[in-house]
Amino acid sequence: MIAEYKLTQYSHGAGCGCKIAPKVLDTILQHHAEQFHFPNLLVGNDQRDDAAVYDLGDGTAIVSTTDFFMPIVDDPEDFGRIASVNAISDIYAMGGTPLVAIAILGWPIDKIPPEVANKVIDGSRKACAEAGIPLAGGHSIDSPEPIFGLAVTGRVDKNHLKQNGGATVGCRLFLTKPIGVGILSTAQKKGKLKPEHANIARDSMVQLNKAGETFGRLPYIKAMTDVTGFGLLGHLTEMCEASGVSAVVEFDKVPFLNLDILNHYLDEKCIPGGTHRNWDSYGHKVAPLPGRQRFLLCDPQTSGGLLVAVEPQKENDFRLEANKLGLILDQMGDIHERKEKLVRVV
Repeated sequence: MIAEYKLTQYSHGAGCGCKIAPKVLDTILQHHAEQFHFPNLLVGNDQRDDAAVYDLGDGTAIVSTTDFFMPIVDDPEDFGRIASVNAISDIYAMGGTPLVAIAILGWPIDKIPPEVANKVIDGSRKACAEAGIPLAGGHSIDSPEPIFGLAVTGRVDKNHLKQNGGATVGCRLFLTKPIGVGILSTAQKKGKLKPEHANIARDSMVQLNKAGETFGRLPYIKAMTDVTGFGLLGHLTEMCEASGVSAVVEFDKVPFLNLDILNHYLDEKCIPGGTHRNWDSYGHKVAPLPGRQRFLLCDPQTSGGLLVAVEPQKENDFRLEANKLGLILDQMGDIHERKEKLVRVV
């Protein structure tokens, strides 16, 4: 019998809330040396998209991504599963089909026994199996804090490639998963999460974004990305910047895990550090909004949903396609001509 280890107590951050703040990332990714041109590289890190895309020259392209983080839940199997679903999501966000995954593991061998890490890997295998891909290998190191994630390779028909740029004026905005994961995860880490709320975030985070594979084949979807550590407002501002547009979000139509529950934990000061870093990075691009809305809309998501921009005349067609996939989606905003502020919440 392996003793119970609360993994979130061994890390300073949790899930995608560990992500480096957008403005710090800007500094890290600055180009100083000579840039080399690779004509087959369709999408690289200069485009701030979800994954790299390399043209194979036969009408298809390879989609390549990696994502890893520190524990967002205490259960090791759940941790492995969530981290894997989150990494695979980047392939789906590009409209692609995942093919194979490689594990990335950092483990504090002196603090947590390897049998616990084995359970993390088991959770990853289950997530990969659900996505129909093998967990084919990986690399591990002895690290001060537990870290897990995947490098994932996929394939996409070039005509089906979706990017965070491409949204046009009039497009309707949809989000395939409710937000609030960061607040609940912070409540868990602080020991304030009520037992009856224990699985709300987990149940959302383990859901694959497999719908993206289907959405990639829909020409009336003009832009797509997944919502993770930068929060809804962060990933929407990236979409607007890449598309040369602005957006209006109707706060009352944004899907939340449970607004009453989230407000309770906000009252308990369960605000992720990543929320403040997010607003500090891109708040100047967003029209002023109340603090409570800011805490919710900048909340860093782990394994969040797909943010989709749909041509207005095809809104009903999109809803029908989403319904076939078990998704009941409501429009939460729309795209407008570029204005001084990239996003306005009403």
